Amino acid sequence: MKNPEDALRALAAQLREEDTPISPHVVDPAAAPKLGALAARGPRAASAPGEYALVVEAVREGYLLHYGEPRLLAGHDPDLALLAGDYLYALGLGRLASLGDTAAVAVLSDLISRCAQLHAEGHAEGVPQLWQDAAREIGGR
Repeated sequence: MKNPEDALRALAAQLREEDTPISPHVVDPAAAPKLGALAARGPRAASAPGEYALVVEAVREGYLLHYGEPRLLAGHDPDLALLAGDYLYALGLGRLASLGDTAAVAVLSDLISRCAQLHAEGHAEGVPQLWQDAAREIGGR
């Protein structure tokens, strides 16, 4: 995938095609992949902007399944949401690792951990800025 704007559609297509318990719950995205596009515009992502966008959006979707309203799944139960969120975290991190970008893997891993900590401590208001900062850092800015 080359176009960062296609990241959510490509991720939805992949989730449908995998024929897992997640597949029947996949819906077409209504939102644009804003954080993925932000990461894709950075110099670190220049060699594979679409892949960087997909990675960020996969991890973002995992986060939303754990703590918010997902963009790509509907009609699922809370247990499936938790498992699907973990799967999307792993999917994003794995794809990023396959690009050989261990620095960006560390950024996303830290982001996942920090978001969980803020939610546990009742300080979720700080999470949106963490996502913005991480997307910029993943892109190399």
